[in-house]
Amino acid sequence: MDILLPIVLVLVVLVVLISASVRIVQEYERAVIFRIGRVQQGARGPGLFFIVPVLDRLVRVNMQEVAMNVPAQDVITRDNVTVRVDAVIYFKVVDAVRAVVSIQNYLFATSQIAQTTLRSVCGTAELDEVLGERERLNAQIRAIVDEQTEPWGVQVKSVEIKDVSLPEQIQRAMGRQAEAERDRRAKIINAEGEFQSAQRLADAAAVIQDHPVAYQLRMLQTVQEVAAEKNSTLVLPIPIELLGPYRSAFGVPEERGATASGNGHNPDGGRNVPTTS
Repeated sequence: MDILLPIVLVLVVLVVLISASVRIVQEYERAVIFRIGRVQQGARGPGLFFIVPVLDRLVRVNMQEVAMNVPAQDVITRDNVTVRVDAVIYFKVVDAVRAVVSIQNYLFATSQIAQTTLRSVCGTAELDEVLGERERLNAQIRAIVDEQTEPWGVQVKSVEIKDVSLPEQIQRAMGRQAEAERDRRAKIINAEGEFQSAQRLADAAAVIQDHPVAYQLRMLQTVQEVAAEKNSTLVLPIPIELLGPYRSAFGVPEERGATASGNGHNPDGGRNVPTTS
């Protein structure tokens, strides 16, 4: 029994030392080891490795991309309109040592930089630009935030403006503006249609002027349309020129504008005597 007790104590101490010195780092993590306050050989991992208990301190850094919500900010645009703008920022740690050594809390610092940059960039734009040019504003915010976080070993992937909340009076004014714009477009379309209709009528009048027969065809088409109504009476003047073919068919000679002599006599001096057949 006297021999077993020391052996058990030694084994317990060895187990404790091994458990304190063995570290497992996941695939998405990196380990920064400080030995007596100094960084040792940069970041380590993933996998299993050993540290010296008491002398070494291990700090884990998550290398996954982070999607962080930027709280809504009250922004006064360049044209003096107060709006609330919120966004989301995507970033990741690319240098674990700088993320631990250069900044106390890189997550909190990145969030604060994103909030102040969101206010400053949107404050230099007008309301129409904030509503209609989000891609340009997103790229501008991302470039500024990425420049600020680069010394910390943090890379900003993108920044997206999610929502822009407008005051109620601005919403009503924009609604009236949109309605006026729709009315303007409707009037322009109506005027364009009337212009095209008048142009077509002018073209049709020119065709009828060059081809008189077209007028007769149009008149007959109108007669056909009116005849479809049973309760209508149509009085139609018939040009005398249309009777020419019928007179020829029945053997009636065409009338001349005047007799040959002009005084009612035949060419041989006799009077015109009507004949019967």
